[in-house]
Amino acid sequence: METKIKQFRRYTVTSALPYANGPIHIGHLAGVYVPADIYVRYLRLKGEEVVFIGGSDEHGVPITIKARQQGISPQEVVDKYHNIIKESFEEFGISFDIYSRTSAPIHHQTASDFFKTLYDKGVFIEQSSHQYYDEEAGQFLADRYITGTCPHCSFEKAYGDQCERCGTSLSPLDLINPRSALSGNTPVLRETKHWYLPLDQAEPWLRHWILEEHKDDWKTNVYGQCKSWIDQGLQPRAVTRDLDWGVKVPLPGTEGKVLYVWFDAPIGYISATREWAEARGTDWQPWWKSADTKMVHFIGKDNIVFHCIIFPFMLRSEGSYILPDNVPANEFLNLENDKISTSRNWAVWLHEYLHDFPGRQDVLRYVLTANAPETKDSDFTWKDFQARNNSELLAIYGNFVNRTLVLTQKYFGGVVPQPGDLTDSDKELLETMKAFPERIGQSIENYRFREALSELMNLARAGNKYLTENEPWKLFKTDPERVQTILYVSLQVVARLMLLSEPFLPFSAAKLSGMIRLKLNTWQDAMADELLPAGHQLGEPGYLFEKIEDSAIEAQVNKLLETRKANEAQATPAAKPQKDTVSYDDFARMDIRTATIEHAEAVPKAKKLLKLTVNTGIDRRTIVSGIAEHYNPEEIIGKKVVMLVNLAPREIRGIMSQGMILMAENNEGKLCFVSPAEDFHPGSEVK
Repeated sequence: METKIKQFRRYTVTSALPYANGPIHIGHLAGVYVPADIYVRYLRLKGEEVVFIGGSDEHGVPITIKARQQGISPQEVVDKYHNIIKESFEEFGISFDIYSRTSAPIHHQTASDFFKTLYDKGVFIEQSSHQYYDEEAGQFLADRYITGTCPHCSFEKAYGDQCERCGTSLSPLDLINPRSALSGNTPVLRETKHWYLPLDQAEPWLRHWILEEHKDDWKTNVYGQCKSWIDQGLQPRAVTRDLDWGVKVPLPGTEGKVLYVWFDAPIGYISATREWAEARGTDWQPWWKSADTKMVHFIGKDNIVFHCIIFPFMLRSEGSYILPDNVPANEFLNLENDKISTSRNWAVWLHEYLHDFPGRQDVLRYVLTANAPETKDSDFTWKDFQARNNSELLAIYGNFVNRTLVLTQKYFGGVVPQPGDLTDSDKELLETMKAFPERIGQSIENYRFREALSELMNLARAGNKYLTENEPWKLFKTDPERVQTILYVSLQVVARLMLLSEPFLPFSAAKLSGMIRLKLNTWQDAMADELLPAGHQLGEPGYLFEKIEDSAIEAQVNKLLETRKANEAQATPAAKPQKDTVSYDDFARMDIRTATIEHAEAVPKAKKLLKLTVNTGIDRRTIVSGIAEHYNPEEIIGKKVVMLVNLAPREIRGIMSQGMILMAENNEGKLCFVSPAEDFHPGSEVK
């Protein structure tokens, strides 16, 4: 992937709007905010016009669920978490030009106007459908307010949009025995009208715009996910919902309807830009409607479809907006070999990190960048965090800077010495370091931030190696002039490190700027032959980084262990309550028999499903079973199982499934076969 060569006058850079129903954790930082901040800080150093947009996404079902759980209003929820998130970002150094919120009046107006424009142009499809309604609560139910039994794996707590056990996408009408999460009652179907974005009509354009125009410059993970969506065939998508919390649908007779959160949230980038521009007394439109503006969306992989397919189609349909030039989405960050989970509190929360490690924002920025999930998921561990601080930031970068400044203070009173004749090693380092600004800059412009940071550390390594090999502390008594040259050369490296570090390590760069009394200037300055001239008075030397002790890491690991214990304690160890009694006649109608699995294979594009051929003793038939996460196909061939053979056939992923394998499940969700203890022949009845 290489950035297309094109000149832009200004840059509009957006970062995904975090849901204001909880704090920020390191997964958010690694996926979105640290890379976005690096990119923006680099652009500013280059002297580019740039606006960096952030804000809280304050609508949607998760907000209303949190409010209901806590017995407060949705507005109280978003006010609380918006402030926590905003303050954490500020302390961490994410340099937004504006951090807004979608509950702001300017956003409601902007989103309403956008919807009305598309409505007036006839973009939407208007249609009625039957959706579940809770008669006791007096409202239509969002997908996450409906639970029931998954038709694919029989999980009894599946949501109306997805089964979290087998991963299958669902609609509420797919659920068996649906229940309202509000009242626990069985909902009824009622007719309701909504407006849909006809994504299917945009498929030819999207195929050309993404799969042809951006095949060489978008990241492979982004391009691949977009291609998969398009190849599967796009379908119309609703842009309105039956809810009270959100941007009201700006049409007569639509009380109780709001804009779907995925529709209104990206418009938050536009409303935030308007808010920023109005505060400065400038026009917001060039940032969104001028062809010489480059727009870049920084997001996580779970937002790719919205920012690469849906939002561009919205912008194109409106007619006056530019489209994103790039959408450099990252993959997910895990924590100690386990998926980050807010519901399980399995996370490193930013506000807690800032409290536990005061003044060490750059250490976390460094670790998250060095281990960024740019092309695949990566893992954060506290041991790696400690090692990267102590062995890299402290031992390489910090050690080189400190030794150089301390020796200059000791031998020359903190004044940059006059160099003498340059040796080959002096010339080599002075020449080599001038290539780093362009090398690092190219990596940043191509969204390879991990690579860019590695190059920065290579410059620090080169300086450290030079200083160690020349050993000025041994030469001063016999050859002080040579020491002058060595420290002069080393100080030029220090100055470049200060400039080039600013996008990655802004707090350390500012601290180093004070130590050498050189203000941060422009990226181009780092290419100069000399940044610290002879005779320049330096400031007092100090430590850029400090060692992180084992005790600090043990405290964090123990905190996670306590979290894990708490999660395990909350898991109900006792068996589930007995279900309602059934008569013997009900049981007798079930034909349960032993069977043998003769063939097994994965179901394409369904990571949790296996297609089985079983010998029932009556016949050979096909069964689709949600056990792929527990068993490999090859290991269950020949397995003796127990199955319900007279279950009504059901089509699953285009395959007719004729029966059900009986499985036992423990409290952790692990499955195992129910098998006959003896080698009974297939077809033996279970009574």
